[in-house]
Amino acid sequence: MRTPLKAAAAVAASALALTTLTACGGDSASGSGGGKVKIMVGGLDKVIYLPAMLTERLGYFKAEGLDVELLTEPAGVQAETALVSGDVQGTVGFYDHTLDLQVKGKQVESVVQFSQAPGEVEIVSNEAAGDLTSAKDFKGRKLGVTGIGSSTDFLTKYLAVSSGVKTSEFTPVAVGAGQTFISAMEQGSIQGGMTTDPTVATILDKGLGKVLIDMRTPEGSQQALGGLYPSSSLYMQTEWVNGHKETVQKLANAFVKTLRWMSTHSAAEIAAKMPSDYAQGGGQELYVKAIESTLPMFTKDGVMPEGGPETVERVLKAFNPNLQNAEVDLAKTYTTEFVKSAG
Repeated sequence: MRTPLKAAAAVAASALALTTLTACGGDSASGSGGGKVKIMVGGLDKVIYLPAMLTERLGYFKAEGLDVELLTEPAGVQAETALVSGDVQGTVGFYDHTLDLQVKGKQVESVVQFSQAPGEVEIVSNEAAGDLTSAKDFKGRKLGVTGIGSSTDFLTKYLAVSSGVKTSEFTPVAVGAGQTFISAMEQGSIQGGMTTDPTVATILDKGLGKVLIDMRTPEGSQQALGGLYPSSSLYMQTEWVNGHKETVQKLANAFVKTLRWMSTHSAAEIAAKMPSDYAQGGGQELYVKAIESTLPMFTKDGVMPEGGPETVERVLKAFNPNLQNAEVDLAKTYTTEFVKSAG
């Protein structure tokens, strides 16, 4: 039975959902560059998606005359769903979703490429570390991912397949990120998993696990995946981009300005700009370390790294039956039109 408090919360949530849908079909449909833009982020407090909130905190959206509302979902695949359903105009998530969506008949493109490496870490619990020493040992394991169909799920499957382990020989477990991931590891419901900072920093600080595969740098991406792997990005439906070029240009201006700012400031200076609760209980010092470990993944200009789309296609085709037998038009999965014009 619902309590009055829960009932009130449900009514409020319904009203919020209605407001969101109304806004999506209202002001933001204007091609003039005005109105509200809703952007769903696959985890606002994840360091890999840090440019989203940092852009707001630096005031760059407002400087461009934009009214941007940042929303959050725990996994990139859920953020993708919000975009495809039309609930939001943009998603901050992994570029690899644009390929996956294309073969499903959805035209989506990255308009600002935040990163050139996944920023992900395969981490294993101390209890499993003795036997789980490489991706070859994934067989028979329960491995945490943010969500089934998420980029952490994609990358885990690639690491397995490229090491001779079939995707049917291990069990991906959707555990989200942050405390839910940490709890799953503490309780032994997963022996390892793929996650990002600040979750990684917290696990290492608490002595709960060890890094198995580190893809937070271009070098780490090269070693694990055979090339640069463009990941976190702002991606949008191509039709919406073509109909709202002025707004998209302003978004690109704001995000590129943030990426440039990040490239000239320290991890401590970046952390100081972010909400205090993004440290996930680990404290400011640990949060600074988390940002410092992940900073090498980011681009300085928002431009798609050369050869990156080809790496992503090769990785996805290694395990994804939908892509294995499909022709992907990579040129339609991203555009550099706006970032190259960013002031």
